[in-house]
Amino acid sequence: MQSLEVRIMKTKWKNASSLDLNGENQQDANGLCDMITVLKGRRPGSTPNSDSGMWAHSMTVQDYQDLIDRGWRRSGKYVYKPVMNQTCCPQYTIRCRPLQFQPSKSHKKVLKKMLKFLAQGEVPKGSCEDEPMDSTMDDAVAGDFALINKLDIQCDLKTLSDDVKESLESEGKNSKKEEPQELLQSQDFVGEKLGSGEPSHSVKVHTVPKPGKGADLSKPPCRKAKEIRKERKRLKLMQQNPAGELEGFQAQGHPSSLFPPKAKSNQPKSLEDLIFESLPENASHKLEVRLVPVSFEDPEFKSSFSQSFSLYVKYQVAIHQDPPDECGKTEFTRFLCSSPLEAETPPNGPDCGYGSFHQQYWLDGKIIAVGVIDILPNCVSSVYLYYDPDYSFLSLGVYSALREIAFTRQLHEKTSQLSYYYMGFYIHSCPKMKYKGQYRPSDLLCPETYVWVPIEQCLPSLENSKYCRFNQDPEAVDEDRSTEPDRLQVFHKRAIMPYGVYKKQQKDPSEEAAVLQYASLVGQKCSERMLLFRN
Repeated sequence: MQSLEVRIMKTKWKNASSLDLNGENQQDANGLCDMITVLKGRRPGSTPNSDSGMWAHSMTVQDYQDLIDRGWRRSGKYVYKPVMNQTCCPQYTIRCRPLQFQPSKSHKKVLKKMLKFLAQGEVPKGSCEDEPMDSTMDDAVAGDFALINKLDIQCDLKTLSDDVKESLESEGKNSKKEEPQELLQSQDFVGEKLGSGEPSHSVKVHTVPKPGKGADLSKPPCRKAKEIRKERKRLKLMQQNPAGELEGFQAQGHPSSLFPPKAKSNQPKSLEDLIFESLPENASHKLEVRLVPVSFEDPEFKSSFSQSFSLYVKYQVAIHQDPPDECGKTEFTRFLCSSPLEAETPPNGPDCGYGSFHQQYWLDGKIIAVGVIDILPNCVSSVYLYYDPDYSFLSLGVYSALREIAFTRQLHEKTSQLSYYYMGFYIHSCPKMKYKGQYRPSDLLCPETYVWVPIEQCLPSLENSKYCRFNQDPEAVDEDRSTEPDRLQVFHKRAIMPYGVYKKQQKDPSEEAAVLQYASLVGQKCSERMLLFRN
């Protein structure tokens, strides 16, 4: 039996609302009660009857990959799945696509803040106590649209010559009230002068003639709306990418003397460039990220356990206001150091292998943050993060998420199918969980058909209803639904048997309902590979 356990998972299956396990398993029952309490504290809206769960004694990484692709998550060795259409706050599995990920402005701000701290010891003013992976809203979608609208009606005067700027300012003083269309025409006039080849000193502001004595020479002639739009677009492009706009102007016959070549390329830096930017030799601090397998047989994990545990207690008490007596080593070990995943190191897998790991962030020789992650065949799955509250100003939640995204991209270079970053659950109605949607592009898991749908397509539905079926095809069904429950594998009285054989030995009618519920939640593939423990 021991060799069989290495390949498949044994589970004690119970609906989380029913904790009356058999007397001989009372220790596991008590653990289940404790774990549900932990889950309630970490996941807003969770109640004991809003989850279905099971204890996983041993599980392959492929089994867990298939389970999380059906909406399951683990907390220690307890694996649970929200009952989406019953819970008050539906929790949708969310994954980011790291290969297409581009850091936003707020993400770049966090990375630059870390670099300044490491290089110069610079501590930003004020404090920023972010939740794990939390992020500011500076560049939310609404903010991006506001910026675009602003650029549509106003160009940056800093890109103009001083003479043109003074001319516009003096014109503004002469005419305090100006209609929006007149303002656009004045800016279009500036655009014409910029592309005309005339020297800047030839731009003059004319006085307004008396009524009936001729056209107002201070304004350009009327033009079609189409031409105005083109001019605005050209000004925006010039501001955003001066080098590219220069090529366009030269192609149209404009002299290059007006637009001196840029010394540096204006291409945006990649995530890796921002994270691994070189530091000076006399840098104030040194940061090292170590990947440590979650195993007490690993010497590095064992030697750092005490320091890691102390950091966990400090974080839970300060950030989550947990009583210190509820943050003992037993709780810490059960929650973040126990994992059902079997470590695997296949030749076509990543160098570090698959399994559960702690990513330790060492600053000047001490641990300031630990990211608990699972490395699976198709993804890096974020489990939890705890950090030193004294370093909240570094936005370690955001920083660690960006490091984990970059780490996923690194693993993908050798293992091509490993190309996703799972961030746990997205709760649209909860601001502290909603931020995960800012790591784009990302997808949400349809709770009925278990297909991935881009988050942009899901958001309109979530605005109208907390629970949504994201798959727009009304005929679509769960492709891995349980169609042959008799093939489900059961471990009973030290023997492995198909459910079709096991059910003939049972007289309790409720037993069949529980097993069939399990089969529907884990799917046909997992039900045939995993062993369901029945006593």
